[in-house]
Amino acid sequence: MSSTQHRSETRLPQQNTQQSSEQTPATAPVETRRDSSHHVVRYVAAAIRLSLGWVFLWAFLDKAFGLGHETAGKDAWFSGGSPTNGFLAFGTSGPFKGMYQDIAGQGWADWLFMLGLLGIGVALMAGVAMRLAAAAGAVLLVLMWTAVLPPSSNLFMDDHLVYAMTLVLLAALGAGHTLGLGKVWERLPLVSQHRWLQ
Repeated sequence: MSSTQHRSETRLPQQNTQQSSEQTPATAPVETRRDSSHHVVRYVAAAIRLSLGWVFLWAFLDKAFGLGHETAGKDAWFSGGSPTNGFLAFGTSGPFKGMYQDIAGQGWADWLFMLGLLGIGVALMAGVAMRLAAAAGAVLLVLMWTAVLPPSSNLFMDDHLVYAMTLVLLAALGAGHTLGLGKVWERLPLVSQHRWLQ
């Protein structure tokens, strides 16, 4: 009896080892898929961040220098033109039309609009201050959405709202960490002490 018990006891660790070895290959593909999916999400989010950053930055450059794409050289901001006058004065519609027409071409509106485009664009391209960039960008996009209501192609939804929600998502995903300076930025003493600057 004692020898039989001894043999059965010595077999148990071997059985447990076999079971654990059988479970390991089953979980390995799951972990691999998770790592692969996380990798794809990081780089797609970074690509979207850079794309949106270029949208904002190009809008600033074209309006500031009159590069001829949407803004003629004679209408450039640096040549004395107003980046807000054309659209707000003649392109607005809906319940807020009067409000936007009243501020069209005013100096403070031009400066606020252009600095917003520049700041948001640079922050997104560099991957820094993502929370500030997302908040400022979302506000600007929603304001632009209210300037033309209802949208021409939908009852209420258009690309401005989609871009605004995308900016919030990018900030939540930490999209500035990949292909950007987000990690370096967040290690700065001032930024690490004030999370809203991240």
